[in-house]
Amino acid sequence: MTISSILGAIVIGAVIGALGRLVLPGKQDIGIILTIVVGIVAALIGTFIVGSLQNTRGLDWVEILVQVVLAAIGIAIVAGIKGGRRTVR
Repeated sequence: MTISSILGAIVIGAVIGALGRLVLPGKQDIGIILTIVVGIVAALIGTFIVGSLQNTRGLDWVEILVQVVLAAIGIAIVAGIKGGRRTVR
């Protein structure tokens, strides 16, 4: 991997993660780093799922939609797991 591909993955992950958070109602109690990580994973899985089914030029809106839905699901799971670990004072 080159440095440009790593930076590209971080940027795409941040965008997909942010869109995934916007889709979810309410406030998600996770940080930006977890949002980017979930976005990167969702982008990779979405590309793997849809990319093998279609071969288009330019933006593939179906692929982006699948990535955002996967990011929303991932963020909901991470927020649920992180929200479940509250300390009692």
